[in-house]
Amino acid sequence: MEKQHLLEHLKKFLTPRRNNLFEEVLSKRTNFFTVVTQDVHQLHNTSAVIRSCDVFGIQNIHVIEEHQPRRIDKEIAMGAQKWIDVNRYNSTKECIATLRQKGYQIVATTPHGEAWDLEEFEISKPSAVFFGTEKDGLSEEVLKEADVRLKIPMQGFTESLNISVSASIILQSLTSRLRRSELPWQLTPEEKLEIEFNWTKKCIKNSEQLVEDYKASQ
Repeated sequence: MEKQHLLEHLKKFLTPRRNNLFEEVLSKRTNFFTVVTQDVHQLHNTSAVIRSCDVFGIQNIHVIEEHQPRRIDKEIAMGAQKWIDVNRYNSTKECIATLRQKGYQIVATTPHGEAWDLEEFEISKPSAVFFGTEKDGLSEEVLKEADVRLKIPMQGFTESLNISVSASIILQSLTSRLRRSELPWQLTPEEKLEIEFNWTKKCIKNSEQLVEDYKASQ
């Protein structure tokens, strides 16, 4: 309960509008689906995917930087990295193992071979959706480990889309269907508390000092 009390204390330093906005956004956030990018070459594409996660209510993104260590492009992400939890990994193996431990099935996006069309994809299981490099797509390691493959149906001569465009299309479809379903897609009270606490701290310049002062007064 200490964190809840701390949060209530810190919320006094935000406007009612900001506090209400946090509650509204959190009510639409989900960890039922999560996103993974694997060694994406173009920095702005990873940043754009983070922005799409925020837009469509995905709280966590997992960034594999095994061969392409990068920083997040703050300008392209438009501040979305402030509201999204970015989890970094040095290896694909580590990322997959972590996500499986959390109960996610591994979903590989690929325009090649046998794969479920987006609109036919079964959404009943918590899923980690993997996106690969612009040129080569996902690695053989991910394709081999994937529980299921997913593709966006295409009718033209071009066989693939930019990763940030693909992510937006897929996330819009999956999250829309998810919210229309009766699946338990919303965050748990504990998750909401942790996220709102972190968001609130980020919005207050001297939040760490306020926290220390509050603890000292108890």
